[in-house]
Amino acid sequence: MKNLKHILGTLLVTALVFTSCTNNDNDDLVIPATAAEFDAIQEQALEGLTQTFQFNAEDGAINFTSAKGVEIYINGGCLTKNGVAVTGAVELQFVELFDRGSMLTTNKPTMGFMPNGDKALLISGGEFFVQATQNGVALETNCGFQMQIPADLTGGVDNAMILWNGIIDAEGNLAWAEEKRDGANGQGGVFGEGNQYYGFFQSFGWSNVDRFYSDPRPKTTILVAVPTGYDNTNSSVYLSYDGEEAGLANLDTYDAQTGLFSEHYGQIPIGLECHVIFATEDGGNWKYAIKAVTIVANGVITFTESETSVATEAQLTTIINNLP
Repeated sequence: MKNLKHILGTLLVTALVFTSCTNNDNDDLVIPATAAEFDAIQEQALEGLTQTFQFNAEDGAINFTSAKGVEIYINGGCLTKNGVAVTGAVELQFVELFDRGSMLTTNKPTMGFMPNGDKALLISGGEFFVQATQNGVALETNCGFQMQIPADLTGGVDNAMILWNGIIDAEGNLAWAEEKRDGANGQGGVFGEGNQYYGFFQSFGWSNVDRFYSDPRPKTTILVAVPTGYDNTNSSVYLSYDGEEAGLANLDTYDAQTGLFSEHYGQIPIGLECHVIFATEDGGNWKYAIKAVTIVANGVITFTESETSVATEAQLTTIINNLP
């Protein structure tokens, strides 16, 4: 009898431990990512997509070909550091984002500023980061640089595309402002020809070949509730519009009182079929949840902890890119 009681007691303890470790419905067992951990996994994704090229400033006009076939043309003789012409070894850092999976993991959605300051979805012909450095110091160019961008990476040439400059706010989030061409000398701009975009960029940093998403249907705002313990510091909410593989929207406002993320600009078409994505960090990997949604007026979408899964960066990128 004594041995039987010992065996039954052991089985009971084992069952309790097993239940506690697998009960995804109990949010109290979850330790949410810190803001630093979430920032780190996004920075890790960006670093993994950063290409580097070395050259000498004295080489003059040179060009590089990226992993996806973008041709970058730059004149080393135009580079300056603190206003002084540069000589010697230079490193060029380059990032190219054409798919919504990479846009999500690097937190580089395609949201552009409208004339009234609101934001709306952009459809991209490519997001780019270009920066020349010398000994870790960022350089400037006084004659710009050019890129030749394969349009088949984003569905072919779209002559409505224009250039946008990336603006990163105090929280590290990026949005896009239309680049204003220099009226005096016509510098800057992009045009499509054949199966290429030809872009003329005036300065280093983030740039984007984009146009606003267009949909004639009435628009609305939406709200998204995320699992307990998460907010806009340790998680993000994105929208993937079905049929638009080269664009990714995000909900950039969060109300700490209600615990809701919001698209408060009223730019989402009613009746739109899309996928809402919750993303955060978990033990060095990505925790995420995805819901297929048809937008209704003033809709509220809710994610619970039990709906989340964990994936590597490569797995999540593939999952997002395989959405309709």
